[in-house]
Amino acid sequence: MARSLSDFVNAALQTVEEVDCGWVESHLGTDWVILDVREPDEFAEGHLPGSLNFPRGFLEVRADLQHPKKDERLANRNQKIVCYCGGGHRSALAAKTLLEMGFADVRSMAGGWTSWANQNLPKEK
Repeated sequence: MARSLSDFVNAALQTVEEVDCGWVESHLGTDWVILDVREPDEFAEGHLPGSLNFPRGFLEVRADLQHPKKDERLANRNQKIVCYCGGGHRSALAAKTLLEMGFADVRSMAGGWTSWANQNLPKEK
């Protein structure tokens, strides 16, 4: 039986901690990495079959230290990570994916990209 996006999101939200802009601001400058999980098509197409629109493929590429598009910040599985994205559902799914990949401490930005941008929080370049 097919499951809806809300089923997946609800399952993700049971395993991740969502935080708001105030929490992020109070933790900036500490050892938390801010990770933009708005998945560009370039990461999915031609790299991992079926990964388009799924955070696992995108994050596996970034966390694969042998891949040319690796993200050095993901080399340490003990790295603390806050995910943000276009909408809260993707950051929740990405946070769950990172936890499943073995990262120890991951949070999801509840308000998504709009809340992030409105608070003038730092963005990945």
